[in-house]
Amino acid sequence: MQFAILIYSSEEAMLKADPANKQQILAAYQAYTQALQSAGALGPWSRLRPTASATTVRIADGKTQVLNGPFADTREQLGGFYIIDVPDLDAAIGWAARCPSAAIGTIEVRPIWDPKDY
Repeated sequence: MQFAILIYSSEEAMLKADPANKQQILAAYQAYTQALQSAGALGPWSRLRPTASATTVRIADGKTQVLNGPFADTREQLGGFYIIDVPDLDAAIGWAARCPSAAIGTIEVRPIWDPKDY
């Protein structure tokens, strides 16, 4: 079963972190990614660019509105994701708990629809 591991943390804190701390965080993510790969659970994954580079699109009164940046003002931002393939929710929660940002942010675990179930 596939799950999205959505990583929310303070973008500002990461941008302000000293170089040694950033290297430590990146090394922790490299180890996490390698562990997922070794377990055969790793699917697509990526780190997202800062929210200032985001574009929000919505339709209002039949017209497309394009806004710079995210619409919501929050303390934590979506910073990246992993798609994992594991037997069940308990396994997905186990991997989420191992994510380096679990100690400093929030990890959302969300099941992904199987296309045959649409």
